[in-house]
Amino acid sequence: MTAPSATVDSSDMFHRAKQRTFRGFSGDAEHQWNGPFYFIQAADPQLGLMKAWKDGNCDGGGDEWTEEVELTKQAVEATNRLRPRPRFMVLCGDLVHSMPGTEFKEGQERDLKEALKGTDPSIPLVFVSGNHDIGNTPTPSTVEHFCRTWGDDYFSFWVGGVLCLVLNSQLFFDASACPQLKEAQETWLEEQLSRAASSSSARPKHILVFQHIPLYLKNPDEEEDYFNLQKGVRQKLLDRFRKAGVKAVFSGHYHRNAGACHDGLDMVVSSAIGCQLGEDAHGVRVVVVTADRVVHRYHSLERLSAAGMDEDLRALLEA
Repeated sequence: MTAPSATVDSSDMFHRAKQRTFRGFSGDAEHQWNGPFYFIQAADPQLGLMKAWKDGNCDGGGDEWTEEVELTKQAVEATNRLRPRPRFMVLCGDLVHSMPGTEFKEGQERDLKEALKGTDPSIPLVFVSGNHDIGNTPTPSTVEHFCRTWGDDYFSFWVGGVLCLVLNSQLFFDASACPQLKEAQETWLEEQLSRAASSSSARPKHILVFQHIPLYLKNPDEEEDYFNLQKGVRQKLLDRFRKAGVKAVFSGHYHRNAGACHDGLDMVVSSAIGCQLGEDAHGVRVVVVTADRVVHRYHSLERLSAAGMDEDLRALLEA
């Protein structure tokens, strides 16, 4: 899919985050716990990677993205058929493959918006920035482009008594070209965590974090590489999240399922809607939030389309 498609006005389709607040949910009612609910976590539609991976040119390829468009549409259709419908669907980064300023980025972003256009209006879409969205070393201009196209790169929202924090993990990974943006996110995050931990009137039932790069893949002490955060950064975030009572961190980036739970903090790494780098199928994760647990399971798109969410997860919503 290389030919330009019609321009899509995302403001008509998506509740984009502005001023660090997500507009898909509003009102004090969302600060109150009203019983179990669920949402869909997806990652890495990354339009263009499948062709680039086949060609062995992941740095400069990506001139074809029909497969990813069809997979994204399949994810949207499967999600629309779920009953009850999820409270929201979050895409944890690498929305497209082309890096900022490269040839195919505009077309990929346009076609992803078109593929997501079929999402039922009752299901808000939450967008997380990934390294391919803002660059491995983001700059003020690449972050500004993401914010203009998809909404704020970090923000918070409440849903059903749960506080959700969306973070720009690239600012943790390499903010050498935009240190002021890193400092601003750090200040904002500390305010959010401190407020949540000290609040007596509207203390969240759970705190959930969404970012692109995992803190770690399997173990908090593992060596650092392309697919996780550096050890020093990782440990500081783990300490801050545990102190504030964060229940789970949801991520993508790895294009395989991974993760673990240590000291009560669940690190969830979900495989991709798009290109698979391991043995997993194209899919999304169903996440059920109850009063005392956050239970999640990866579903292939084929399985979710044919049978919906697993019955044991559905039963948690009725408990």
